[in-house]
Amino acid sequence: MARKLIIDTDPGVDDAFALALAALSSEVDLLGVTTVHGNVPLSATTINARRILALCKRADVPVAAGAARPLVHRRRKEAGEVHGADGLSGRSAALPEPSRPLDERDAVTLLADLLEAADEPVTIAPIGPLTNIAALLAAHPAAAAKIERIVIMGGALGHGNTTAAAEFNIWSDPEAAQRVLAGDDAPCVLVPMDLTYRCAVDAAWLDELDSSGPIGAALHALTPDYREHYRGALGWDGMVIHDAVAVAEAIRPGTLRTDRVPVQVECSFGPGRGATHADRRLPALRASTDAPDAASDVDVAVDTDLDALRALLLDGLR
Repeated sequence: MARKLIIDTDPGVDDAFALALAALSSEVDLLGVTTVHGNVPLSATTINARRILALCKRADVPVAAGAARPLVHRRRKEAGEVHGADGLSGRSAALPEPSRPLDERDAVTLLADLLEAADEPVTIAPIGPLTNIAALLAAHPAAAAKIERIVIMGGALGHGNTTAAAEFNIWSDPEAAQRVLAGDDAPCVLVPMDLTYRCAVDAAWLDELDSSGPIGAALHALTPDYREHYRGALGWDGMVIHDAVAVAEAIRPGTLRTDRVPVQVECSFGPGRGATHADRRLPALRASTDAPDAASDVDVAVDTDLDALRALLLDGLR
C-alpha cells in the first residue's frame, strides 16, 4: 500500500525538487501540502508549492497556507539571495498556474483534519521551519497518535550555513524546532545538512534531469540562482537538494542510515542560537551523566549510499 504523506514546505528550489519527488511517486499517497514562512515570504512559498503541484498534474492535493512568522521571535533574514527573490530563481511565473484554489483552512487545521480522517498512520515531512508542526502538536495533541514519523530536513551536527552554528530551517524558528524535537509527541527523524551536503548532485546529473522530459526540464529551469550559489559553496558546478534527501527517506524508510541520540535545540540569543546539539557520545558515556531535561531521543541521519540515493532521486523526478 502507498505510504500516506503530508509535506510542510517553504519552496525554495530544493523544496520544489522534494515536492515534485513526492507528487510523482507511486509509493506514496500525498494527502496534502502545507506552507510556511522560510526561504521567501509565505505568499511566495504558497504560490510556489501550488505551481509545483500543477506542474506535476496533482490538482487532487489540497494546499493550505500556514505561519507567516516564527512562533515567538521575528527573524532577521530570508534566503532570497540563495533561491532568488521569488524562491525559484525568478522562474516561478513560468510554471503552470494552479487550477485548484488555495484551501480555505489554515495549515494547522488542514493537518489536523487530514490526520483525523486517516485510516492508517501518516508520515509528515517538514522541509522548512517547524512553526506549523509545533503549532499542530500544541493545539491538537491527539493528532500525534496518527503520526507514524516526522521526517525533518534541518539542523547541523558540525558548522551551520546561516550562522557558524545553525542551519537555516532550525535557525528560522528555534523554539518551534525544540518543541517538535523534544516533545516526544511522535517519532522524529532529523536529516541534517552534514549529510545532505554529501548528497550534492553535479552538472551531469542536472543535465540528465533536464533532458528527461517536460517535468525534469521545468525543474531544471528553476535552478540558475541556486546553482550559482552552490558553485561558490561547493567549489564545483553542482548543487545541494537538501529537502529531496529528507523526502526520499519519508517515501522509502531506510534510505538513510540513522543513529538514535538525544537532541536539543539552542534557543538562547547568543552565537549558538538555532544550533542542534546531538549527543553522539558512546551510550555508556551518555549514561554516566544526566541527560538535559530539554533533550529527547531522535533518529539522526548520518549516512547513505550516495550513488544509490542520487539514482533514486533522478528516477523519481523523471
